[in-house]
Amino acid sequence: MKAPSSMTPSDRFISIRSVSKRFGAFTAIEDISMDIGQGEFFSLLGASGCGKTTLLRMLAGFEAPSKGEIFIDDQPMSDVPPHHRPVNMVFQSYAIFPHLNVRDNIAYGLRKQKLASTRRAEMVEEMLDLIKLPGYGNRKANELSGGQRQRIALARALILRPKVLLLDEPLGALDKQLREQMQLELRALQRQVGITFVFVTHDQEEALTLSDRIAVMSGGKVLQVDTPAGLYETPRTRAVASFIGTMNFFRGTVRRNGSVMAAIEAEGLGTIPMATAQLTKPDGAPVQIALRPEKFSLSPKRPEGGLAVEGRLRTAAYMGERSQYYLSIPGKAEPVAVSAPNSHRLMGGHDLPEGQALWLSWSPESIVMLDID
Repeated sequence: MKAPSSMTPSDRFISIRSVSKRFGAFTAIEDISMDIGQGEFFSLLGASGCGKTTLLRMLAGFEAPSKGEIFIDDQPMSDVPPHHRPVNMVFQSYAIFPHLNVRDNIAYGLRKQKLASTRRAEMVEEMLDLIKLPGYGNRKANELSGGQRQRIALARALILRPKVLLLDEPLGALDKQLREQMQLELRALQRQVGITFVFVTHDQEEALTLSDRIAVMSGGKVLQVDTPAGLYETPRTRAVASFIGTMNFFRGTVRRNGSVMAAIEAEGLGTIPMATAQLTKPDGAPVQIALRPEKFSLSPKRPEGGLAVEGRLRTAAYMGERSQYYLSIPGKAEPVAVSAPNSHRLMGGHDLPEGQALWLSWSPESIVMLDID
């Protein structure tokens, strides 16, 4: 899938153009424009109330934009009612009909189509094979697990062969282990059917696991659209960096010595040499930088060469394959988070005493430059 900057008109399958949505005096969506490619698994990610479900409902036709236009397959959707749009929707609540068996639940959307009963039965069996539930056709809804019910809901939506499948937090009601299993199955299913999925979630790990690209939303706006790796490694703003994983933030000032040498004087980290191509602001300009916890290395002794500062351990948390350490460093009020694999644990690991002196080291290449909010 091409990046947004290189997406050509032929790549665009869904186009959202200057769309806003207001409910009275409240603005739920504010001037959003973006494109979604054909066959892409695209996620809308954000906290509750950010506007992601409202945007999904406008794609479905359940809400009309107050301004702007939505195109699906080059066709404007403003005057197209929900039941005539080339989309189908899967909800968190599954909406499985308790009085129908699995076969009839899946075939429910076909009831208005003039299909021979043999063809209808064939399509249902194809769906049961697709969702890995062959032989479940006669089961009742109360005989299904949560994961099985969600697969039935997916099959019922997919049997109508929509061009776009809209999914509103469909895994939210599942426990953690089943949710992780269903994430893998949902991604495999999307690749198999090859249609465009637009997925709403507030779970950052879920979005990173499933998506080709992600739109991070806040306050009715899209903050950044990027690949999972792009959002994690190179967020553009503090808001995006804060929402995707754990991040350490540092205020700094640009220091230049001619046109070749440049550095950042950062709180707690001292002077950090930077490539001039990465640091374009003039001498004395304020900057905001960030480092992921795993980009730091910890050592009881000062490492030879490179960038390093000494800190004092505040606390540590054992997290299975990793431990998370929180250290105080001179010149910074907030603790610095450092993540280290337990296969290379420091002596004493998470049982190190409070106040233990430890050295933090990092490379200039691991620094992320952020726009100042």
